[in-house]
Amino acid sequence: MKYAKRLFALVLVALPVLVAAQMASNTKIVGNVPFPFVVGNKHVPAGEWTVERATEGGRALVIRNFDAKVSLFTPAMPDVAKKASGNYALVFHKYGDKAFLTGIKLAGDRTIYKVPESLEETELRAQNASATEEILLASAK
Repeated sequence: MKYAKRLFALVLVALPVLVAAQMASNTKIVGNVPFPFVVGNKHVPAGEWTVERATEGGRALVIRNFDAKVSLFTPAMPDVAKKASGNYALVFHKYGDKAFLTGIKLAGDRTIYKVPESLEETELRAQNASATEEILLASAK
């Protein structure tokens, strides 16, 4: 029993490290977003967006739109979904005409990078605004 508890604790500690390693440092995910959206607390325009790891540990992502000359960093928390994603994807929560980037899915993997909720989205949820989840397919470069 004591061995099982230690093994379980070790797995809990090692899991985020293993999940972060899934997105190789040179993996770039590219997606065309047809609407403006919010990342963190920054409003950004529609267009082609590139997402890649900013740090070796995978706890930060850099998100770029070369045409709009916008580049920003956002913290990200690697998590494990119940089933593997069939495609690379950008995940958004939409409240009417407002969209918020909430995650990045990796193809063939259960890994999802969760982007922290913005203050604006927190306020909308506090007002019981209904949200829909929109998943936009992306590709790896």
